[in-house]
Amino acid sequence: MTPNLAYKVLTDDQMKELETGSFNGAPIDVVDGYIHLSTADQLTETVDKHFAGQTDLWVAAVDLAAQDDVRWEESRGGALFPHLYGGPLLLETVIAYGPLERERDGRVALPVAG
Repeated sequence: MTPNLAYKVLTDDQMKELETGSFNGAPIDVVDGYIHLSTADQLTETVDKHFAGQTDLWVAAVDLAAQDDVRWEESRGGALFPHLYGGPLLLETVIAYGPLERERDGRVALPVAG
């Protein structure tokens, strides 16, 4: 069974775009034709691999059931990742977001809705 929530890592500028109502994707999303998302279990590895050394990052929790056209596709190591096709990531489908922080064990902390 696939999770109902997925996570998008965003830069400050990308977060500002999302806060206007929608986010059309990072450069890699535009090139690939879909918005890359990660499950809670995949999030830390995604940050460590694709955002190493970057600061001022945000994490948004996305309600997948509220987005159209989410596909689970094989990626890193054959794992299934959620990919959002056919449109922007809508702010109204984001249930929580906040600055990227780490737990004591190094895992990325998941954002908590206020």
